[in-house]
Amino acid sequence: MKEDEYIEQIKSGDEDFETLASRFSDCSSARNGGDLGMFGRGQMQKPFEEASFALKIGEMSGPVFTDSGVHIILRTG
Repeated sequence: MKEDEYIEQIKSGDEDFETLASRFSDCSSARNGGDLGMFGRGQMQKPFEEASFALKIGEMSGPVFTDSGVHIILRTG
């Protein structure tokens, strides 16, 4: 799964989250380095929301599967 490769590249320091998101994401947030901005509970699909709010600031998720696709989440705030 390519998402696992991206996670390893970020963790190893070979790539950063923003660069990979800009290059490979098909979400409109790609132009912002994957930054979705602030959002609250009830605004995202349930698996994405649960994964996002389970992370501490600075933590990155594993692959998160929603109806929109597969996501890697880096919590920044």
